[in-house]
Amino acid sequence: MAAKAETFEMDMLDGPTVAQVALRSASFRMATHKAGDDDQSGERQRKNEKKKGDDGGWPKGVYRGRTLSRADSYQAATDEPNLFLNPELDSPSKKRPFAYDNDSDEESVFLDAEEQRRAALRRPKRVRKPRHGTTKSKSGKRLEGLKKEIEVDFHTVELGVLVDRFQTDVVRGMDAAAARERLEQDGPNALTPPKVTPQWVKFLNAQFGDGFSLLLWLGAVLCFIAYTIQEVVAEEDEPPERDNLYLGSVLAGVVIITGFFSYFQESKSSKIMDSFKKMVPPTAMVIRSGKTVPIPAADLVVGDIVQVKFGDRIPGDIRILESSGLKVDNSSLTGESEPQSRIPDCTHTNPLETKNLAFFSTNALEGTAKGMIVQVGDLTVVGRIANLASGVDSGPTPISIEIAHFIHLISAVAIFLGVTFFIIAIALGYKWLDAVIFLIGIIVANVPEGLLATVTVCLTLTAKRMAAKQCLVRNLEAVETLGSTSCICSDKTGTLTQNRMTVAHMFYDMKLYEADTTEDQSQNTPDKASPTWWALAHVAGLCNRATFGEDQESDPILSRVCNGDASESALLKCIELSWGKVDVLRESNPKVVEIPFNSANKYQVSVHDQKTNPSYLLVMKGAPERIMDRCSKVMVRGKEEAMTPEIRAECDQACETLGGLGERVLGFCHLFLDPEKYPHGFNFDTDNVNFPMEDLCFVGLMSMVDPPRDAVPDAVKKCRTAGIKVIMVTGDYPVTAAAIARQVGIISEGSKTVEDIAKQENIPVASVNPKRARAAIIHGSSLRDMPEDKLDRILKTHAEIVFARTSPQQKLLIVEGCQRLGHVVAVTGDGVNDSPALKRADIGVAMGIAGSDVSKQAADMILMDDNFASIVTGVEEGRIIFDNLKKSIAYTLTSNIPEISPFLIFIIVSIPLPLGTITILFIDLGTDMVPAISLAYEQAESDIMMRKPRDSKKDRLVNQRLISLAYGQIGMIQAAAGFFTYFVIMAENGFLPNRLVGLRESWDDRDNQWVEDSYGQQWTYLTRKKLEYTCHTAFFVSIVVVQWADLIISKTRRNSLFQQGMRNHMLTFGLFFETALACIFSYTPGLGTGLRTYPLRGTWWVAAMPFSLAIFLYDEWRKWMLRRQPPGGFFERETYY
Repeated sequence: MAAKAETFEMDMLDGPTVAQVALRSASFRMATHKAGDDDQSGERQRKNEKKKGDDGGWPKGVYRGRTLSRADSYQAATDEPNLFLNPELDSPSKKRPFAYDNDSDEESVFLDAEEQRRAALRRPKRVRKPRHGTTKSKSGKRLEGLKKEIEVDFHTVELGVLVDRFQTDVVRGMDAAAARERLEQDGPNALTPPKVTPQWVKFLNAQFGDGFSLLLWLGAVLCFIAYTIQEVVAEEDEPPERDNLYLGSVLAGVVIITGFFSYFQESKSSKIMDSFKKMVPPTAMVIRSGKTVPIPAADLVVGDIVQVKFGDRIPGDIRILESSGLKVDNSSLTGESEPQSRIPDCTHTNPLETKNLAFFSTNALEGTAKGMIVQVGDLTVVGRIANLASGVDSGPTPISIEIAHFIHLISAVAIFLGVTFFIIAIALGYKWLDAVIFLIGIIVANVPEGLLATVTVCLTLTAKRMAAKQCLVRNLEAVETLGSTSCICSDKTGTLTQNRMTVAHMFYDMKLYEADTTEDQSQNTPDKASPTWWALAHVAGLCNRATFGEDQESDPILSRVCNGDASESALLKCIELSWGKVDVLRESNPKVVEIPFNSANKYQVSVHDQKTNPSYLLVMKGAPERIMDRCSKVMVRGKEEAMTPEIRAECDQACETLGGLGERVLGFCHLFLDPEKYPHGFNFDTDNVNFPMEDLCFVGLMSMVDPPRDAVPDAVKKCRTAGIKVIMVTGDYPVTAAAIARQVGIISEGSKTVEDIAKQENIPVASVNPKRARAAIIHGSSLRDMPEDKLDRILKTHAEIVFARTSPQQKLLIVEGCQRLGHVVAVTGDGVNDSPALKRADIGVAMGIAGSDVSKQAADMILMDDNFASIVTGVEEGRIIFDNLKKSIAYTLTSNIPEISPFLIFIIVSIPLPLGTITILFIDLGTDMVPAISLAYEQAESDIMMRKPRDSKKDRLVNQRLISLAYGQIGMIQAAAGFFTYFVIMAENGFLPNRLVGLRESWDDRDNQWVEDSYGQQWTYLTRKKLEYTCHTAFFVSIVVVQWADLIISKTRRNSLFQQGMRNHMLTFGLFFETALACIFSYTPGLGTGLRTYPLRGTWWVAAMPFSLAIFLYDEWRKWMLRRQPPGGFFERETYY
């Protein structure tokens, strides 16, 4: 409940307020009385105030157009930010409530009312500093303030109080000069743009801000360092090998290219405030100095008297002074799909619920009104939402956390191996400089050069696939986030429902019928043979201001665009479907006079001239209780009968039943006017009503609802099966929200709330243990002052929850509550009110059709068909890509062992180098890239949507089991294949394995031209190197051969290849691609000089094939044991990654 702000009188600062402020109040009062007794002294002080730059213009106790409360006085004294004001007011250019005397250490005092007004606007020069460690940062405090509920008194205080407060006149408006002065003081009626990150900072962040990029940069720098060391120590006639230079350049090139890609992706990021600016109206009609003039909306100030009419956008938060049937569209702020009437009277203490406030940027749908501007710019409701949306952040995505974890693992392995072999090299007698080169080489060899590009391309491919399924991804990392989702906070209107009011039920002839909404009327549900039905159709068609848009005759009736509010449009479509041409009905019964619907009467009445009948027909619709109160008769089977208490009770019961279904119920009645009393041409008067409004004949009821989308119940069921909690968060009323929740399965059949249990057992609600209730329906009003621990308890206790009548701040708090419980939260929304929650969620999902620009800019993903079922498709795609990324990484990391082990054996055993740097690059950036990416096309294994959401603490993208399988099992077999091929080629050329041990120093000596093999043959340096490079090529080819099997086994983590099949044609292409690339590198003439690759004999390809077969058979056996054992068995614990 909004607390009524109190006028800033010093004698109110007693009791629980700050003691020091209370003590000061006495001196304030004394100075005030003294100044009041001495007019000259007061005048002097006022002149001094003007010299100090105070521009005045506000009444006593008002700060930026708002009465200061006790809370404000405390915040002013302690330099805390005011929760209800513009968060940007902490800047030095803004005003503060207290002023201090420049000439003394004592605070300046309030003098008279004018001085109090001025002093309330001045910034203090000395403020009491908070104790260290007790406060948050300024931005943090700002956000915490914005998360608080709006507490203002503009709607509750008397109009005269507002007039005095803002020094305005409801008839003549503000004085033009005073308005200009206030505009200079407060600034324009516009939203303050947030700080913009410079493009060069974004570019540098794309190049260096990612952990993966830093790892590659580190590798590149180490390569350049190693090459520099080699260059420095090399002899003049022996230039160093340039392998490290090439490798460093390639690493730098990879990270620069992917950085550019990330930068351009980021350049499309959200521009939320720009979307909010589009909502600001360009001009407004304002009364200034007694004249009504159009001015730019940005020039409006608090206290201005403005006029609005249908079609206008409200130019600020206004207090309604006069209204003539004004209705506004608050759906963007509150989620209410129905137009809301605005009247001068306060109807609720909550400013968002009351009917005498209209809010900045909402649209006036019909009627006219005059109002007083009470808030402008950032202080408006929309301004607070805009600042909240631009200030919150969802933090790192799950995939970025996983990649960071992966980098930590790889770095740990690389550093461990590097340091270990540095120590071994020193122990073996190597020079420390050589040992440093070895250390750098081992660390760089562990860097997966192609993996960053692989992950980016895999996410991009999945994003394209999701776009084909109506899910447009704005942030690549959001692709996987949706798959990690464990909780979905969904809006109701337009997401779970069709965002189209439809007639659902009819009640006439004392029977309840389900409406037939099919185009061909094939259901034939209502009894159309009854005369009462025709009477009901006449009233619904005639007492209706909605019309169809032009040039839509060929379109399906339910798809046509209507001019009019949602309820009347639903009635129009229903009658058009079931009765026929409504325009023909209206032409034959032209409207003579009408009393429009208003919130006071809650009915609409019109009189029609029946061309086929001498009597006029009066038709009325409205709230059922108001309609039945005016009826003394009821039509049953075409005959009028007396409205007895029994019939009235039966009608009330039908109304209650329909209302319990969450449907909006309207009553209908009519009366044929006596032609003698009301002859043709009678002058009907709607101001002084001169026709009957009582003793009417009740015809029936019609109820409307925004029906659920057909695919939603199945989608919710899939979410439950997948272990995803679905919470409805809506601005609609609890009854309607609960009814839709039960229809779509968010509240499952048989689930009971605390209220249901209390009613069933006839006990107080407070006596029911909340843990007994599976479901809960929480009203937004109960969230206003709810502590975090209680909200967390609700979210944890109840499996099925509906939050109704929630504000934007409450939606944000609900999301944060779910995140505190460890959920990965997806939020759907389409309105401005959803933008803070969309931004804060782990993944925000906006609606492509009905969604506002603001919600789309705040979201990570957009549903192009506005269908909740598309989210489930996205969840499945997200889970698939996470699994497939695991497979791609496992495939890529496996080749690290055959790449690193030659270098390690080269150091320890001192044999000629089996694999060179250039050929390592061929693998990482050549043959492995397309196969790794092809795994992104792999179909889901059978259990993808049957398992629970992944536990972010246990189910990591890269875990110890994956490292163990890739490095310790498959990688070892691949390394064995490479060394076998290496030793075969060396043996065929005369170097048996025992001769190779310890040969490295002589082998690499340029001056040694007579190295002998096992058979006594002498080899020159050039012939030795040609043989070495041939071994490099063969080792490279052997890795390609064993990677065939590795790619095939990476298709699944649990299923057999024979279960999964070879339906991934991109993977098949990948197999052929890497083989063709290996052939090109091996057999293309001229590459031997530049890339040091040499042609191989066909038999050398065969050497690695038995190892490839061994990999396939081993993994098939492992997966068979995995499926055979119960969950949690040895093979799952040790090998299931």
